[in-house]
Amino acid sequence: PPIWNLWSSIIVLQFYAPWCGYCKKLEPIWDEVGAELRSSGSPVRVGKMDATAYSGMASEFGVRGYPTIKLLKADLAYNYKGPRTKDDIVEFANRVAGPAVRALPSTQMFEHMMKRHDVLFVYVGGDSPLKEKYNDAASELIVYTYFFSASEDAVPESISMPELPAVVVFKDGDYFTYDEYEDGSLSSWVNRERFQGYLQIDGFTLYELGETGGMIPVHANGLQSTQTRQTTVSNTLFLFFFPPRVFQFGHMDGSDYINSLIMGEVKVPSVIILNTSNEQYFLSSEPIETMEQLVQFISDVLNGSAQAYGGDGFIQRIKRVAFDARSTIMSVFRSSPLLGCFLFGLPLGVISLMCYGICTAESDDGSDDIDALKREGLTDEEEEEEEERQDTAELEAPEEEDEEEEEEEEEEEGEKDPEEKKTD
Repeated sequence: PPIWNLWSSIIVLQFYAPWCGYCKKLEPIWDEVGAELRSSGSPVRVGKMDATAYSGMASEFGVRGYPTIKLLKADLAYNYKGPRTKDDIVEFANRVAGPAVRALPSTQMFEHMMKRHDVLFVYVGGDSPLKEKYNDAASELIVYTYFFSASEDAVPESISMPELPAVVVFKDGDYFTYDEYEDGSLSSWVNRERFQGYLQIDGFTLYELGETGGMIPVHANGLQSTQTRQTTVSNTLFLFFFPPRVFQFGHMDGSDYINSLIMGEVKVPSVIILNTSNEQYFLSSEPIETMEQLVQFISDVLNGSAQAYGGDGFIQRIKRVAFDARSTIMSVFRSSPLLGCFLFGLPLGVISLMCYGICTAESDDGSDDIDALKREGLTDEEEEEEEERQDTAELEAPEEEDEEEEEEEEEEEGEKDPEEKKTD
């Protein structure tokens, strides 16, 4: 439906381009999202807009790429940056459509939510300045995770709070309390702690992890047998060797996204360490199959002895621009060959015609340029001799013409009949 009729509604909106291959891939998923929200009775409505046809509206919402998904609620627009799957988009829509902070009125509800969510943020206590900061952080980061609040009586007995009020995160079978003096701002702390210690990573999750500014070891899984072995190795390493503030561990199925990120090809299975602060990455020179090898590899990265690749230098940026341009062109040609030929073939044809016209226009004056070059190559004496030869040739030319005329007249007289000669 038209967007101007939906300002009083909550709508999850997709901005797309007709030529975008990723948009075409999302189209059947988007239909499933609409059907799911409609059948569940959700107040969220689903729509999409051609950003190329309504460029002004897309620019107003800050659309920079396709597809872009936003949830419009009252006068706010929330960006969706998660995986483009039906379940993730539906959960995002229902999460943002509700209140930023949800209440846990009982211990049973508290325990139920702990089992349901892999990462759970809870504010425990009454009104306080910390609660106001928590509400502000929830309004900002509701696009990523849920936020709850509970009274002291609703907290299970197995959880002990050193002092109240407090903000607690439950994950990885444990819980951690926010400390304003050690952890900095509450929003930054929530943004760091909203990930599990070891998680499945895709392109969107990797981008979100990069915003925390940490180093991310990711191994691309190949066969199931190697996947199980490397999952166990990395998980053990995270728990016993490095605290979560230094490294974030995860695994990624396949290497397509990593290949585009490093502008190269990574064999699977393998281990790669990404430093999101300067866009560097590290690859082990040997296959990593044991925990000792993985520990040694990470230690080499930390002490600076490992070879670093990539980075954010000038040359690397030029390579990135060229790589992205080539990838965009290939994507356009794969999704719509005719449109690709029109977008890139027509300008090249016009430029070729212009170059041809310039070259042919210059060739007409080529003989004059050659004479000028010849004259420039002569010395002063040679120029004087050349001028005398030209003057002599001009004087001799009339005499030669007179001699030719006399010869022609004699030939005409020789051709006359004898009678004419007698008459004469």
